[in-house]
Amino acid sequence: METEVKERNFEESRGNKRFTETPPDDDCCPICFGSFTVPCRSNCGHWYCGSCILQFWNYSSASMPCKCPMCACKIVNLMPEASLQQQQDQEVTQVLKSVQRYNLLFVGGALGYIQKLRQLPFFMKKIFRGLMDPDANDTYIAEMRLFAMLLSIIYRATPFDFLPTGGVGIGRVFDFSAITLVLILRLVGIYRRRQLMQRVRQVATVELLREGT
Repeated sequence: METEVKERNFEESRGNKRFTETPPDDDCCPICFGSFTVPCRSNCGHWYCGSCILQFWNYSSASMPCKCPMCACKIVNLMPEASLQQQQDQEVTQVLKSVQRYNLLFVGGALGYIQKLRQLPFFMKKIFRGLMDPDANDTYIAEMRLFAMLLSIIYRATPFDFLPTGGVGIGRVFDFSAITLVLILRLVGIYRRRQLMQRVRQVATVELLREGT
C-alpha cells in the first residue's frame, strides 16, 4: 500500500513538473535544439518554439493536428508561455496569432468545423504548397481528392449543369481533375527544385573560383 502511494505521488510530481507555466531552464527546443523562442507547451506537456512546431505541422496533413515529435501524441492545443501575452514585439505577436489559429482549428465539435470552413483558403494554400513539395507525403493527394468529392456533391445539389461529363459522371470528372492538378503541381515542384539546385551549384562554383584566385 505504501509503495502504491509513493508511486502515485511520484507520477503526480512528474505531471506537475511537466505542466509548468514556463519551460525548464536547462531544456531546449527538441526541433531546433536552440533556446526557446516564443515557448509553447503542447497538451502532452512538451515544450517547443512556437514557430518550430508550426513549421513542423506544415509538413504534415493540412486537416489533421500535428503529432508531437517526442511522443507522437496529437497536439490539439498549444499553450504559449504566460509572460508572452504582455509582449508587443511584432514577430512574437505574429507567432501567437498563428498559435491561436492552430488551436481554433482543432478545438473539436461544431466550432471546430466552422473554423475549418472559415480557414478554407488557408487549408487550400497549405495543400497546394505541400503538393508542390517533392519530399511531401501522399496525404495531400487524399485530401485533394476528398475536396473534389465535396465539390461534386455541392455541384449535384445545385441546379447548374454546365460541366460536360462524357457519360462518366460528375464525381469522376472532379476526381480526375483533382488527380491531374496534383500531377501538374508535383511536376512544377520538381522543376522548381531542379532550378534551385542549379542556382546553388552556380553560386558554389562562383565561390570556388573566387577562392582559387
